[in-house]
Amino acid sequence: MNKKIESINDEEISKSQIKRDADALKLIGHELIALNKKQLAQIPASELLFHSIAVAHKISTKHEALRRQIQFIGKVLRHEDTDAISTTLDRLKNKHQQLTHAMLRLEALRDELIEQGDPKINDLLDKFPSLERQKIRQFVRLINKEKKAEKPAKAAKAAKDLFMYLKPICL
Repeated sequence: MNKKIESINDEEISKSQIKRDADALKLIGHELIALNKKQLAQIPASELLFHSIAVAHKISTKHEALRRQIQFIGKVLRHEDTDAISTTLDRLKNKHQQLTHAMLRLEALRDELIEQGDPKINDLLDKFPSLERQKIRQFVRLINKEKKAEKPAKAAKAAKDLFMYLKPICL
């Protein structure tokens, strides 16, 4: 009763793994269906995928038909660059968070400009040559002057003005 034991190749993928991969692609399909037209335009995908998503938008009220369409979208996604699509989806979902972090970095930059003065202004002008040196120096001087005069309201207004000057260029 010698039975031959077949060794499983490392290259073989289990049936469970195939199902997990298909479920992951269906989740990406759900996320793609939830996007609006402007967001979909940013996704790097084929015309077939965009057409499949458009069909899913049309049948969104019929549960079973939508389920089958999502399965089809998952099938189409097998031939797409899912890494690029996932990266774009993450960027679109976290846009608000990215904007918040950018604003915090800009506030920190403004505070550094106030504290360090000319050396930091020179560094900033190297990165963003379209900024005006004189205008930034005037804002920084005004903020420091108001702080020394213990007028926090005027210093806060000048700091806000500096922030608003830097925002369109540095973001």
